[in-house]
Amino acid sequence: MKKNIDIKKFVKERDLEKIFDKLFPIPRSITGKGYRKSLEIIGKIVDLNLVKIRSGSKVLDWTIPKEWNIKNAYLLNSKGKKLIDFKNNTLHVVNYSQPVNKNISYKKLVEKLHTIKKLPNAIPYVTSYYNKTWGLCMSYNQFKKLKKNENYKVVINSSFKNGSLVYSDKKILGKSKKEILLYTYLCHPQMANNELSGPLVWSYLYKIMKSTGPHNFTYRFVCAPENIGAASFLHKNKKNFKNIIAGYIIHCVGKNGVISLKKSRSGDTLADRAAINILKNSKYKFRVVDFFPDGGDERQFCSPGFNMPIASIMRKMYGEYKEYHTSLDNKSFISFKVILQTIKIYYDVLLTLENNFTPYGKVQYGTPQLSKSKIDLYPKMMDFVDKPKDKWVHLMLEILNLSDGDLDLIDICNKKGYRLIDYLDLFEKLIKAKYIKKMK
Repeated sequence: MKKNIDIKKFVKERDLEKIFDKLFPIPRSITGKGYRKSLEIIGKIVDLNLVKIRSGSKVLDWTIPKEWNIKNAYLLNSKGKKLIDFKNNTLHVVNYSQPVNKNISYKKLVEKLHTIKKLPNAIPYVTSYYNKTWGLCMSYNQFKKLKKNENYKVVINSSFKNGSLVYSDKKILGKSKKEILLYTYLCHPQMANNELSGPLVWSYLYKIMKSTGPHNFTYRFVCAPENIGAASFLHKNKKNFKNIIAGYIIHCVGKNGVISLKKSRSGDTLADRAAINILKNSKYKFRVVDFFPDGGDERQFCSPGFNMPIASIMRKMYGEYKEYHTSLDNKSFISFKVILQTIKIYYDVLLTLENNFTPYGKVQYGTPQLSKSKIDLYPKMMDFVDKPKDKWVHLMLEILNLSDGDLDLIDICNKKGYRLIDYLDLFEKLIKAKYIKKMK
């Protein structure tokens, strides 16, 4: 059986913060220099295996757009005072804006401005990947200071070219060809929970799994731009998914709160059941959310033709906090302690998958005489008043009773209220005593 580890031997809060600080200011998008620079930083932790898809390529029902890069952008008033500056916050520019250098009236400018009145200090995150336009984003408090009778100058120094969309697809080979997919996206600029928390958890999970093998399963780590990157990965590999038995989209994992398990489209896959086993028997408050085709890249993986066994464990779910897709989702909004906890939660889920099997009992008729076993399994003296049977013994009896080849350990433990990885020694003893065996 694969035993638990102390993940702090592999990652500490200060490690997470150090990488975060390098990644946060980079002007990212779904393509371009900012995205590639971000991958380079992640590449210090993960042995990336980069795949390139050229602009104009068809991927599923989508088309890879031209590569977008931006050097600078700002808004000047009539006196030449800089009112907003891309270098202060990259969210000031609508992502994928066309280049602009012109004077403009207040009336025309307002048509291109994006603000959030109910969050007056927040800069919204706005994109236009597939519609040629431009725009600026600012806080509502900044917007209120604009003068209606004044002209302004807008400069957006951006460019488009035929290039490539890039993603990484890296495997840690295990004893079996059966795969566990761990996927994250890396494209949003200057957001913490909705963006960088996912790649941080993903990267250090890779480091842990690589350092603690060999594993029973093969682990496939994919990092891509959201949506179009998932479509690219799925398109390129659509005939090679038969080995994926479970997987998780890792995102929105940096803010403390009620944990949300968004289930797969099927709702009862191995990924769903393993996550429930850990969350239901943990100290954390959690809830289960049925699949819906919106939000993160689970909408691609769980589309009808694929219907993959992909779930997602989130700490603060997208769309359910007011700071979502704004500049308020920043470093002060998240906790590196929470990110570290999330790495542990995901590792425990993977450990559950690693140790899961379907047991078949040696004794199918009646109950086995456990007291005659040479391995200490059952109390030799019966005193159930002063010394009631502990959970270990109760679970052992449940396993022996349910070891008819119909249920795996996750099913048994979920049915009876036990966390599988807390009883690895019990499973080992039962196998060693030959009371159960692993079904193939």
